[in-house]
Amino acid sequence: MAILFLGTPAFSVPSLRRLVHEGFQIAAVYTQPDRPAGRGRKLRPPAAKEAALQLGLTVRQPHSLRDPAAIEELAALRPDVGVAVAYGQILPPEVLEIPPKGLLNIHPSLLPRLRGASPISAAILNGDPESGVTIIRMDPGMDSGPILAQRSLPIHDTDTTATLSDRLADLAADLLAETLPRWLAGDIEPAPQDDSLATKAPPLKKEHGRIDWALPAVDIWRRVRAYNPWPGAQTTLDGEPLRIWQAWPLPGAASPPGAVVPLNDDQRAALPEGADPETFGVATGDGLLAVLSLQRAGRKALPPGDFLHGMRDLIGHSLGD
Repeated sequence: MAILFLGTPAFSVPSLRRLVHEGFQIAAVYTQPDRPAGRGRKLRPPAAKEAALQLGLTVRQPHSLRDPAAIEELAALRPDVGVAVAYGQILPPEVLEIPPKGLLNIHPSLLPRLRGASPISAAILNGDPESGVTIIRMDPGMDSGPILAQRSLPIHDTDTTATLSDRLADLAADLLAETLPRWLAGDIEPAPQDDSLATKAPPLKKEHGRIDWALPAVDIWRRVRAYNPWPGAQTTLDGEPLRIWQAWPLPGAASPPGAVVPLNDDQRAALPEGADPETFGVATGDGLLAVLSLQRAGRKALPPGDFLHGMRDLIGHSLGD
């Protein structure tokens, strides 16, 4: 039983490794081309490519699967089924029709909720109590195919997009290992999605990370978590960029939004376990945002105490434009 695997970021790697561990034959791993990254802009391979090469698998990186030559090359593999996990391209109908058992897609949301490019970040932004993964048989629409399997997990108050992605990637690998044999055996009847319940998770943009301190502290807190690692929640200090990597919402504050203020004893007691005792707050449109980790441009991220040691007059400053 030959499997075509399509995946690109680290999220796809646990599923690929699990398929190999379960003894499935991988005809080829399709992933996005190497991209420039880092200060030197050197080409960096996708995480799926690195994993595939470690596993001794064939890797192909076409710029587009709409290219007739790329489609012909893929069809020559004669895969029985395809599995796509965050591949990064919309697949044309000609590709969807190649495997007799279809192309399955693992989407990190509880479909039909949060169709689109950024469902993990969107779930945190929405304040959803849970997220999950859904396996669908792909159709030409955007994450609209019928559902084969679905599983949920809770979203923790400390979750960021990075940590939630890791947990969902492991959940996806487990669910795939359980579902794929049953699908190939003909034991699953896919269930159509209820399109009336569908919501969207459009792509994130760099400008989404800009903090509006007039928003409530809870909203900014969700943005800090949702935009970690990208694009990062951003503000300014004395006109210079400043990123907030971790934060916590607190009641209180009559100061103007953006003002840096000390915390009182009750507010410190409400901080999460392990928070720096020198944590400070920033006034918002409703409540305070305690800053737990922050970073100036060109420097490393610091806990608030270390940051204050380098800028002892920070209290009383105002963040933002």
